[in-house]
Amino acid sequence: MRNKPARTLTFKCKKCSKPVTVFLQKVSACSHIQPYQGICSCGEVLRHATGQRDAVESYLASGDAGWMHHHH
Repeated sequence: MRNKPARTLTFKCKKCSKPVTVFLQKVSACSHIQPYQGICSCGEVLRHATGQRDAVESYLASGDAGWMHHHH
């Protein structure tokens, strides 16, 4: 049985230090990465991901809500 990723995580906003809840995104059915995104009350978008390092880095670097993980 595999562990399911948490549906929500909480982080501190880099701008205003308030706690921000990020939600697991449904953009990837792939087991390499679980992308999360949330928006702070100050308007700052917070992105996080867990999984394979190169997939996580490409997601965080993309800055795009339409990001998809592609297999090469």
